[in-house]
Amino acid sequence: MKVISRAIAIILFLAFFGLALKNTHLVTLNFFLGYQRTDPLALILLVCFATGVLLGILAMTPSVFRHRREANRQRKALTALQKEREVELRAQTQPPLPDSVNSAQYFP
Repeated sequence: MKVISRAIAIILFLAFFGLALKNTHLVTLNFFLGYQRTDPLALILLVCFATGVLLGILAMTPSVFRHRREANRQRKALTALQKEREVELRAQTQPPLPDSVNSAQYFP
């Protein structure tokens, strides 16, 4: 499986690298307040992709932490239930204790 995934990664890298080499035309981006920037198309696409990845990661961060907290809470509850179950099993496997004898009744 590792070989297949690495082969796919190499093929994708070569495809994107070839695309970048073919798109070296200069592109001018016009920003607000008259600011302009001229860069190769491949570089602009790479920056836009990286920005999208970072924004996606930032958008997912709160839900990831929420799920981790919930998983930890459930793990602690499961551990407590397992300990409680072990105590119950130990109580069931122990022989019953004899009734206590009041020696004052038999030996006045």
